[in-house]
Amino acid sequence: MEQALAIIPLTKLAIAFIPVVLVLIILVCWSLPQKRTLHALVRMLVQLLLVGYVLSYIFASDNAWVIGSLLLVMVLFSSWIALNNIESPRKSLFNSAFLAIFISSLVVLVVITQGVLNLEPWHQAKTLVPLAGMVFANGMNSVSLCGERFFAELNRGESFINARNIAFKASMIPNINALFAVGIVSLPGMMTGQILAGVSPFIAARYQIMVMCMVFASAGLASAIFLVLNREISNPNRNNLK
Repeated sequence: MEQALAIIPLTKLAIAFIPVVLVLIILVCWSLPQKRTLHALVRMLVQLLLVGYVLSYIFASDNAWVIGSLLLVMVLFSSWIALNNIESPRKSLFNSAFLAIFISSLVVLVVITQGVLNLEPWHQAKTLVPLAGMVFANGMNSVSLCGERFFAELNRGESFINARNIAFKASMIPNINALFAVGIVSLPGMMTGQILAGVSPFIAARYQIMVMCMVFASAGLASAIFLVLNREISNPNRNNLK
């Protein structure tokens, strides 16, 4: 009954882009901008093909310094990308974005890898890198959402406390919706991947519960830390901040 996941040839992989092309055609027909979408698709393709080769080397090396350096680079990039949609100088916010994602991810990864999985050694790349990627991505999205809403509310004249609370709630909406929908509306990535790979659905469900707790916590902690760190940034020009 159980079988190994099939290897996808590149010629077959190209078929996956057929529905993508349909979306691009819609953008063209409706006279909507296509440049950013094309750029994102090309970057996705190049980045994932390259990361496949890079991860093969990293998994083979099993070197703590190499893995640690990779994780640091991932945090740096996620911190910079998180500020894309925030209408405020990137450089002034980068430190707070970096600290928010780094601290929240560190806490969550230590709990998951050492408390739940008992990872040995701690830098076991095949487990740590994919989990870290999920945590960094959720922290990045959360910081982006809460930062954009936070500064928008401040510009509307809201106090720091009100802006903080509104921004935090907004940043948590995707994760709370995901908790409601998981198992009913959707089978999330890790569970789907494990089932396709032949793992028992019961075991896959346990791993998915772990992942849902992991991404929810990383998003919430990253948002909270980012907002707290930016209290002082917002104070000088706001007379009504508490």
